[in-house]
Amino acid sequence: AGVDGGGTGTRVVLNTPDGRELARGAGGPGGLALGRAEAWQSVMTALTQAFDVAGIVMPPLQQIGIGLGLAGVTVTAWREEFLQLNPGFGLLIVESDAYTTLLGAHCGEAGAVIALGTGSVGEALYSDGSRLEVGGWGFPIGDEASGAWLGWQAVNYLQRVLDGRQPAEALSEALAQQTGDTREALFAWMGAANQTRYASLAPTVIRLAEQSAVARSLLQQAGQDVAQMAAALTTRESLNIALCGGLAGVLKPYIPQSLQQHLQEPQADSATGAMLLVKRQVRNLQ
Repeated sequence: AGVDGGGTGTRVVLNTPDGRELARGAGGPGGLALGRAEAWQSVMTALTQAFDVAGIVMPPLQQIGIGLGLAGVTVTAWREEFLQLNPGFGLLIVESDAYTTLLGAHCGEAGAVIALGTGSVGEALYSDGSRLEVGGWGFPIGDEASGAWLGWQAVNYLQRVLDGRQPAEALSEALAQQTGDTREALFAWMGAANQTRYASLAPTVIRLAEQSAVARSLLQQAGQDVAQMAAALTTRESLNIALCGGLAGVLKPYIPQSLQQHLQEPQADSATGAMLLVKRQVRNLQ
């Protein structure tokens, strides 16, 4: 099984040992920042669904090899806790979702990706086998151009409107309907908010880009941040760059034209990239 676990959802692809895809499944958030036990629960939900879709009774976990690309594994303590909670998989490989996205996008070959979803990160695999990761520092300090970042910036704008520091316009009116239109209501909303909840505001920012100068400026800033990540990834070596993740399509028009012409479509997704981890390990064991 190959797993892609992010801040909004978890996706699983199920393959036969010879590489034939059987089915896919989905579960809740799988990013480790939201809880290691919770991440395992999402993985198991998605895996169970994949077996159900395939019409196959799930075998004992000891007979399953699973590769996971998860947001948050760069935090060593989270990674170790997650590994210790392994429910019994016979083969378990954990990497960052950035790396599995990269493997899927270029089918394991050299290249670069910029993944834009609940969080954001850029990763490159160079022709000599070395790797580089940029961004991906996590919410709320980093993850520029992500859904959570857009929501975070939008809420900051709404705070300014409620204070009278900036004028109200279409974006603030729409946000207030989601978070509350008073100081007390917004405090209550923020008190219960995590990166997934902030990311839930991103569609509002995107939808109002034509009506709101503030929304448009946030998206333009996101495009510039993507360009900066791309420049950092390709300074050492010229690479094909794939834009991946749920926000890739909607943010592409805001990326500088000079970069847009060098972007290519990913060949496969992060769950498929995680599956490549399993296939490589199995080959090494044979």
